[in-house]
Amino acid sequence: MVGQLISLCGAAMVLFAYGAHQMGRLSRQSLLYLSLNLVGAGILTVFALRARQAGLAVMEGAWAVISLVALLASGSARSNSRSR
Repeated sequence: MVGQLISLCGAAMVLFAYGAHQMGRLSRQSLLYLSLNLVGAGILTVFALRARQAGLAVMEGAWAVISLVALLASGSARSNSRSR
């Protein structure tokens, strides 16, 4: 039961980020958008792996990795712009 609630929270994070972006409330580069995607996809990846759902694990894992790379790039760009 607790696992179901956690996985639903992960799905809600990804869907909230997507919906907010579609409505113009969050940009693709915002830290909140990227963080919600990273954490939500990470949670869903763990549950997909535990359930031995290879396709879902690959999709969510890739989503998490892409979000992490974008988050790191965003942080790097922000620190470079501050040091100028």
